Amino acid sequence: MNVKVIYRDGVKSLLLIAALMLMQSCGFIKNKFGKGGKEDVGISNGEITATARKGFKQTTPAGMVMIPSGSFTMGQADEDIASSMNNMNRRVTISSFFMDDTEITNNEYRQFVNALLVDSVSVLGEEEIMTKYYPDTTAWKKDFAYSNGDPFVEYYYQHPGFDTYPVVGVSWLGAQYFAKWRTNLYHDYQNKEGQFNSTAFRLPSEAEWEWAARGGRAVAKYPWGNPYTMNTKGCFLANFKPQRGNYDADGYPYTAPANAYNPNDFGLYNMAGNVAEWTLDAFTDNATAIVWDMNPRYDNPDEPRKVVKGGSWKDVAYFLQTGTRTYEYETERRAFIGFRCVMDNVNGRAGGRSRR
Repeated sequence: MNVKVIYRDGVKSLLLIAALMLMQSCGFIKNKFGKGGKEDVGISNGEITATARKGFKQTTPAGMVMIPSGSFTMGQADEDIASSMNNMNRRVTISSFFMDDTEITNNEYRQFVNALLVDSVSVLGEEEIMTKYYPDTTAWKKDFAYSNGDPFVEYYYQHPGFDTYPVVGVSWLGAQYFAKWRTNLYHDYQNKEGQFNSTAFRLPSEAEWEWAARGGRAVAKYPWGNPYTMNTKGCFLANFKPQRGNYDADGYPYTAPANAYNPNDFGLYNMAGNVAEWTLDAFTDNATAIVWDMNPRYDNPDEPRKVVKGGSWKDVAYFLQTGTRTYEYETERRAFIGFRCVMDNVNGRAGGRSRR
């Protein structure tokens, strides 16, 4: 046999063994505590012998997709045409989480409101439910002076023709309460089934939202990656305000169904356009300087301004960029702001690689 062949095969074998040893040493192959022993003894013969408790397995909640952990350059992805200087670039790392693949729809939000009207009237009162948590359908007229918003005031939230469209007219506080109700609903089911409770539903942080919107692409101006709002066929890739006011050019003059257009590489729909989305963070101009670079989040209950991302059907393309940030007051309810929920992935805390 050729000596070079033997040498080459030997080197390959050594490299394979070294790679396996490295993976094992980094914990990719074997974990010290495993996945739980036959018995969760805890203490035996005067020594601690507790292993992982059996019976917990976090599954992907209905309507959600798993977003892997990763690191990316957060912030403005193109020219800051407004010269706001409030979103300077910095490197951050995000842990894995689950995220709704679409914005919360009218019919999904209606389950929440109906449940409150049935189960919580004696606690909250019907007036509080209708004024705080029922969508403000009049936003279609109040937000746009001298527009023909009357049909949407009457039909958008209640008519079955709009069931799969994103809910609007919900404040940041209302979105927070929806996430709390959704958590309690899920935990009640898990308790009845004798299961461990999952982590809670909540709004995404600004950093989580931006990482998810980019779909694992390093410096993505838009969720689809390229720097243009059209594809090679001349079709618009999101629902926004193109061509200086030709709202109908993208296929929908107002909002679109929550699963319209193509998803990004993480399987998320309408992370640009359709409706802008609430995030968990309070707004501040100097967020870059004061938040950490590991799962950053600016939590300030005394700041009524909350970060809004993604742009909407009535916005120009600048607001669709993954790095553009703006804000709205937490009590305001707009015809162009919706939301989606996330859930921490406790089974996916180990580091991973983005797709690109």
